This record gives sequence, C-alpha cells and structure tokens, in this order.
Amino acid sequence: MSTCTSASRHLGEPLAGTAATARTWLLLEQPGPWGVQALTSSHLDPALGRALEAAAEGTGVRLALIRRPGRHADCHQARERQVYVAHTVPGNVWLHSAMTADPEQLLDLDFTALGRGDHHTVETVLRGRPHTGDPLALVCTNGKRDRCCALLGRPLAAELAASGVEGTWEVTHLGGHRFSPTLLVLPFGYVYGRAEAHHVKEVLQGVREGRVVTEGCRGSSAWQRPGQAAELAVRTRTGVDAADALTIVSTDGTAPHWEVTVAHTDGRRWTVTVAQGASEPARPESCGSPLGSPARMDVVAVRELAPTAPTS
Repeated sequence: MSTCTSASRHLGEPLAGTAATARTWLLLEQPGPWGVQALTSSHLDPALGRALEAAAEGTGVRLALIRRPGRHADCHQARERQVYVAHTVPGNVWLHSAMTADPEQLLDLDFTALGRGDHHTVETVLRGRPHTGDPLALVCTNGKRDRCCALLGRPLAAELAASGVEGTWEVTHLGGHRFSPTLLVLPFGYVYGRAEAHHVKEVLQGVREGRVVTEGCRGSSAWQRPGQAAELAVRTRTGVDAADALTIVSTDGTAPHWEVTVAHTDGRRWTVTVAQGASEPARPESCGSPLGSPARMDVVAVRELAPTAPTS
C-alpha cells in the first residue's frame, strides 16, 4: 500500500528547508495515548494544554509532548514528569532539564523570555539545571497525526533505545509526515528526515563533538525555511560543520524569492538566493490527504562576500 512517505521518497523530494520552526523547544513528558492535537487530546488536562498553547503563541516557543519508547499504559495516574527546555539559536544554545509533579507549573514560565533565549525562568520556576547527559534524539511517533509516524517512527525509537541511546524519546509532532521517520536533535535543534538508526548514531556523535551532520538534514529549527535551506547550502558548499559557526543575519524578500545572508564567526559571509517552488508531480502531504504540490526551497546561487571582522 502506498504511503505519503513512500511517494515522497520515490519522487526524490528534497529535505532541506522543511524543518519545524522554533527558537525554543518546551517538552513535557506525557505517557499514554496521544490524539491528533496531542496537547489537548491526551491524558494531559485539555484546559492546561490550551492554556500552554496560548502562552506560547507568538513567543518563538514550540511545545511538544514526549514519552519513552515502548508500550504505554493507558492510565491517568499522576507522577513526576520530565521537562526539557532548549534554545537553538547559535551563540546561545542551551538545554535545561527539570522534573515536575504538577504540569501547571509550566504556566508560570516566562514564555517571552524563553523565546529570546533567557533560561533563568526555567531555573526559578522549575528548578531546572543544564542537561549534562547525552544529546536528545526525539523521534516523531504520533500515528494519530499520520500513520507513517507510527509505522516508521516507533520502530526507530525502539531500536535506538534498545541499542543504548539514552537520550531517545518519542515526540508528538515535528511536521513533514512524508519524511518519516523524522527526528529532532537537541540541543542544536536540527531536524532530520528518512532517519535510520545507524545514521542517527552518527548524528548524535556529531552533536557530542559540536558538529552538524548535513546528510538527511531538513534544517535548523532556529531559522525560517529559506534560512534553513541557505545554511545547509553553505555547509555543503564549504564543508563547515561546527554547530555554532554559522548564523542567519538577514533574510530579504518575500515568497517566492529571498536573498539570505549567512555569516561565519570567522568573518566570512555568503549571500544565498533561495526560491520557493512547487513539488511536481502532485503527491500526498500526509496519508489520506488529497494530492498536492508542497512548497520546496530551492537554492539558486551561493555567493561568498568580502570578509568582515570576526564576531566576538
């Protein structure tokens, strides 16, 4: 039976510039089943889910639920839950960890501060501390959003966990069902598609070493889609793999054409021309949806500019 994932793979749909956008991720552990809109259709109080969505709106913070891989008992028993908060903008990348027995505590967080990269609210409200363990490998497994996420994502998460990848979690939604299995890696915030266990381990080793693996990468969640495509194009062109080396300093233009300026901490700069096109032939963006032509980010040109003084 054809799926949105098999169609996308067969048609060779490019991955770059398709990642979810979030300067800051707020992840709350919620075992048990997840519905289509997980924050309001799980065992989390739906009123709390709506309040969290409202608090995060327009702040640059993206919320998601997480759970450990494996079978999940359909129970309502309250217990302590894991919370992670990560900021992904180069120059101020961090990942904090906390535990809470009362998820309503999250409403006391300063979401505006989190969106701009200030972690002090995590420390004061949740007693959060910098995460010192393995990087997080968050695999989308929400089959109620799309069956591919369950059929492909859950086996990947289980395989990673069984092979000793301590930072493995299932996550509710990363967008781009047709690129399943999809994976978010924190703290750097790069998203991957069509992931396989051996490649994920290479990606995580890169994170430990402060490197970005570009193979299979959809982009950094810190940037909008044109910036994601532009940054990956510069990395591919130059071989720069240091995670904190590149930043998007400007994006000029509007759809379907942008000029993106990418800067290196050593002073080098590039102007990247990105054009939005329509994927052809038509294909389903998710299983069961009508055929469509999802937008794609095509890099038209990469031009290196005269160097400037290194950033401090």
